[in-house]
Amino acid sequence: MLLTVSGPPGSGKSTTAAALAEAFDLEHISGGDIFRSLAAERGLTPVEFNELAEKDDQIDRDLDRRLHEIARERDDVLLESRLAGWLAGDDADIKVWLDAPLNIRAERIAEREEKAFETAYEETHRRERSEAKRYNEYYNIDIDDRSIYDLVYNTARWSPEGVLGMLTTAVDSYDPNSDEGKAPVDGVIYDF
Repeated sequence: MLLTVSGPPGSGKSTTAAALAEAFDLEHISGGDIFRSLAAERGLTPVEFNELAEKDDQIDRDLDRRLHEIARERDDVLLESRLAGWLAGDDADIKVWLDAPLNIRAERIAEREEKAFETAYEETHRRERSEAKRYNEYYNIDIDDRSIYDLVYNTARWSPEGVLGMLTTAVDSYDPNSDEGKAPVDGVIYDF
């Protein structure tokens, strides 16, 4: 089984993905963890590294190629990244998008990273604009297009346990033999 969990910063995707991977005994691969490690290795914040990636497209392409290859070659994996659903494409069994209003996500990030709300809000907003621009330029992906996702949740409406419960029920209920509605992932240019 290949599951993907995607969403913007602060949406709860890391928390949810880790718990969902554990519930189904899947290997959890986080694009965000890989990205933050690469940023830290260069002594940069994720926002600074995002801005550097605007000038050096190989940063994104290397990470995205790796996630795409994992989706195509491996099984029993949960991929977590902003583009996981797009990068896994038709290989994914279930694609999930998690979201929450920007102010809620900024509050979560501010608390997690021990910074002022205003700073978290501005950095998150800048980061999202930067990423959306790059995804469209590199791969023809409109990150705001939710049509490829099987499940879309506003995580501000439920507790982490509630979100996990709904997702666990959905994954448990999934039968690939009766699947008539897999959303195709069309128009993406996998130019790594």
